Amino acid sequence: MTHEEVMQMLAELDIPFAYDHFAEGEAPDPPFICFLFPGSENFAADNVVYMEFSRLSIELYTDEKDPKLEDRVEEVLNSHELFWNKSEVWIESEKIYEVLYQMTV
Repeated sequence: MTHEEVMQMLAELDIPFAYDHFAEGEAPDPPFICFLFPGSENFAADNVVYMEFSRLSIELYTDEKDPKLEDRVEEVLNSHELFWNKSEVWIESEKIYEVLYQMTV
C-alpha cells in the first residue's frame, strides 16, 4: 500500500489526518489521525530482498474514549483487507487518548 493509497483510505473517515504530525500550531482539535511508515518487514531470498513490505502505523487521537469512531476506523481497515493489531494509551501530558493500529502492508 502506497502513501497515496493510505491517504485515500483515511479520507474515507472524514476526519483530519497528516503524515507523522501536524505542523506546530496547526493541529486540529481531536479527533484526528497521524500515520507513518516506521520501517519495513521485507522477505529475503538468495540474500536479496525478494518482497518488500512496509510497516504502517495509524494513530487515532481523541480527547475521550470513542468506541464508535474506533469501530469506523476498523471497518475501513477491514474493507481494505488489512490485518491490523490495536493498542491504546492515555497520554497524560497531552490529556489525549492514542489508539494505535499497526499493520504490515
